[in-house]
Amino acid sequence: MSVSSRFRSLSDPDSLREFAKRVREGMYIISRDGVILDANPAFLEILGAKSLEDFRGHCAADYFVDPSQRTEEIRLLERDGSVREFEIALKRLDGEERTVLDTCYLIEDPETGEAFVHGILVDITSRKRLEAELREMSTRDALTGALNRRYLFDLEERFAADPELRCGCIFIDIDNFKKYNDLHGHQEGDEVLKRMTRFLMRCTRAEEAVVRIGGDEFVVILNNAESEDTRRVAERLRTEAETQMPISFSLGWATRESGEPVQRLLDRADHGLLEVRVVKRQSDPRMIALAR
Repeated sequence: MSVSSRFRSLSDPDSLREFAKRVREGMYIISRDGVILDANPAFLEILGAKSLEDFRGHCAADYFVDPSQRTEEIRLLERDGSVREFEIALKRLDGEERTVLDTCYLIEDPETGEAFVHGILVDITSRKRLEAELREMSTRDALTGALNRRYLFDLEERFAADPELRCGCIFIDIDNFKKYNDLHGHQEGDEVLKRMTRFLMRCTRAEEAVVRIGGDEFVVILNNAESEDTRRVAERLRTEAETQMPISFSLGWATRESGEPVQRLLDRADHGLLEVRVVKRQSDPRMIALAR
């Protein structure tokens, strides 16, 4: 078969339909108002459908997690006639969310003037999940699981974007930690750091960031917190430590002032350190040195 004959064969509508069935990307045709008219098996799988009948009574907008994404994509499509690799969060029929890249074109029927959208979806859910895991690894302290200083860099960007953003900061410093390391070794010291992290995470809410900023120093960042909120959390840490931690530490707190950068907030919290000593520390002989 000649090259030209082979090309004509591949251009046959039946060959194109067979190709559409086999590709992993989701291919679709929808009307201008979002009615799903035709789709290949990959598209059905992405949205958790068994057949086109499952879409009856619905339109494309119903599957967008964020309706504003649909609005923006339509705006670009109407303006440019096409959209390339537009990232969308879609909700499947079973409620599971998928992240896809949508490339689509506005096609007008030359005979009727009716417009249709032809597009291809590429499922990048696994890629996005991996990216999230890598970001998580890059922002976590390998020893304790607390957030690391990268979180503070991100916080600085939020502060720069909103000079009036409210935020509370509690600064925690383990007392005499170097002395403890010298007496009992770094392995025992690592266990103390892990225990401190677990204590801070247990005594704060999930949305409150526990950050190890280096050595034996930690900060707890309280989003949208006023002075009284921050003082109350600091007092809770002090009270809970007396019964839950066989180790002494110091803490201080501050709340963000208008336009204040992260480092200035940390410095003010650090300068306000209040000594916290645990009543039952002597119950563990290894900790006695920390009180001296």
